Amino acid sequence: MSKIQGITTILAGDYPDPSIVRVSEDYYMTHSSFHYTPGLLIWHSRNLVDWEPVGHAIHEHVGGSIMAPDLIYYEGLFYIYFPAGGTNWVVTAENPAGPWSKPIDLMVGYIDPGHAADQEGNRYLFLSEGYRIKLSKDGLSTLGDLTKVYDGWRYPKEWLTEGFYLESPKLTFKDGYYFKTSAQGGTAGPATSHMIVSARSSSLEGPWENSPFNPIVRTKHRSETWWSKGHGTLVDTPEGNWFVVYHAYEKDFYTLGRQTLIEPIGWTADGWFTAVNAEDGAAHEASAAALPSVEAYRLADSGRLGLHWHFFGGERLDDYQIEDNQFVLKAVPKNRSEPLLCIPVHHTYTAEVSVEVEGDAEGTLGLFYKPGFHFGIGFDGKGSFVFRNLNTNERNAVSGESVTLRIVNDHHEVSLYFRDLQGQWTKLDHGFETSGYHHNVLGGFLSLRIALHATGEGRVKFSNFTYRSL
Repeated sequence: MSKIQGITTILAGDYPDPSIVRVSEDYYMTHSSFHYTPGLLIWHSRNLVDWEPVGHAIHEHVGGSIMAPDLIYYEGLFYIYFPAGGTNWVVTAENPAGPWSKPIDLMVGYIDPGHAADQEGNRYLFLSEGYRIKLSKDGLSTLGDLTKVYDGWRYPKEWLTEGFYLESPKLTFKDGYYFKTSAQGGTAGPATSHMIVSARSSSLEGPWENSPFNPIVRTKHRSETWWSKGHGTLVDTPEGNWFVVYHAYEKDFYTLGRQTLIEPIGWTADGWFTAVNAEDGAAHEASAAALPSVEAYRLADSGRLGLHWHFFGGERLDDYQIEDNQFVLKAVPKNRSEPLLCIPVHHTYTAEVSVEVEGDAEGTLGLFYKPGFHFGIGFDGKGSFVFRNLNTNERNAVSGESVTLRIVNDHHEVSLYFRDLQGQWTKLDHGFETSGYHHNVLGGFLSLRIALHATGEGRVKFSNFTYRSL
């Protein structure tokens, strides 16, 4: 077991709302996947620091944005409870790598479900705003009505938050108590918005007593490295060490989304848990273990879409093929903004891809936040061009049937390049500034992602994609 001291980044990039479970010596984790499909990527680790993706739990779009899942293991089966489209769902699997069941609609509202079972085997789902509902014995349906069981912890009014927002109840049983770990303060907004609070009860029926150490984790000032720290889940090791896993924005880099962090917790003599490190340390880059390898960004892996890639929405899952190590994407009308995406993790990075078009198609490499906020460089078989949403300009004639496109993002400032078959790189005049492409400006709780897209009529072949830090 790697020794974790202080606040440690375990997944850089946009991996928000972490939910983690330990099964013997293995740890599994998943995150919100919003409208990205395939969704609910499952990660595996043996030491809480080094993580590898093993598969997705969702291979269809369920009609809404998947937020704040709860990954649990109960009586030999893995479950993920998650909200989307105004209701809550559950999927199950014997193996976290899959296959996972089709989503089952639990037909209950609110968000951020958290599963718990008492010592008699009664199962419950705790939800946002302090609500709870009973589950069937198999955990696949709800019983009875919602009940309000918890009001949260009243933080001082002078604190600057995004709102009260009692969310993300995660339940842990230890030494005769059920501990409810919740989020409050709002997941974005001011740097000091989010927090982790705790309450405990000897029964899932309550009453719930708030911890005298609340908030367990919180950003106190915008000068800290991590902003809006919150949404925590407790996890222990076989050796008896305890940690809290949560998310936060990196200072001045909202565009990267909420990253997954971990820090140690300790237990007091009277049975409460507290953060071991009360203060945030100096700014630091993410550890090497938190960064995906170059191989992780391969478009194709064993003839399938690489695990780090996903579409925005679920309409294009049948629109691609893998041919001779090339990713071939069917072109769609320009007004369909459903590109293929991957997650950047650095302050300064470059992405390149070779593009070959068939028919009257255009292939693009860009950055995408959500429909209406998409820009970059493209190739139509005759020349390169700059695009912002549906508008194009600065066309350059290019000889040859293919071209390599490059984007460079240097601390939010983006420049564009292309290279023809003669090997000559050309920088375009147009550039972009991206620091406003994040939730506080545009909503959606998303991040700015690298995007490949094919529009028009025909097909686009993408190959030799590379991502690297600069």
